[in-house]
Amino acid sequence: MKITVIDYGLSNLLSVRRAFEYFGAEVEITGSRSRILSAKALVLPGVGAFKDGMAGLSGLSLADAIADKCAVGTPLLGICLGMQMLFDESDEFGRHRGLGLIPGRVERIPGVDTDGAPQRVPHVGWAPVLPPQKRGGSFRGTVFEDVPPGGELYFVHSYEAKPAYDAHRLADTVYGGRRLCAAAQKGSVIGCQFHPEKSGKLGLSVIHRYLILCEAAH
Repeated sequence: MKITVIDYGLSNLLSVRRAFEYFGAEVEITGSRSRILSAKALVLPGVGAFKDGMAGLSGLSLADAIADKCAVGTPLLGICLGMQMLFDESDEFGRHRGLGLIPGRVERIPGVDTDGAPQRVPHVGWAPVLPPQKRGGSFRGTVFEDVPPGGELYFVHSYEAKPAYDAHRLADTVYGGRRLCAAAQKGSVIGCQFHPEKSGKLGLSVIHRYLILCEAAH
């Protein structure tokens, strides 16, 4: 399976490439609009600020190309900042429009926990992932199929995505007594707030399941 990783200047591309190549995928890293429009499956990684990420995509005329590909069912996996940019907007350093592929917005993680005690932001480290309450406690049929509820994955983020609809909430994590969205999905568009490429065997299992999804789409 060929995976096209979108390069817009704000990504840790080497670790993402290695994670997909571990399963035998052919990986192309590109910022070319034409290459992205011809891709069979996409990955949108990212680190940094939402505004800078969207500026990087827009500067390469990639935002509408990504939207066009997703509109025809091309699989897309967004990672960390890449997940956040899938949503409608973010309030990070002002209000900024996203790709609008999953309804919802991105907001700063509260600086206090549910008891009112100060908590560290960003949220950094290994944290459990859980099926959203609406999913009945199961990851069956998703890219988390091989992740046991409560299994830990690696997070680094100061902002949380908030899907507008529970149906698009794929996995949660818990920080400061609150459930935060760890992953979201609408159709063939999937976002992971954690870094699967840095999350050991469980993270690799998510990548493997995404590759299976991509194969099924073709």
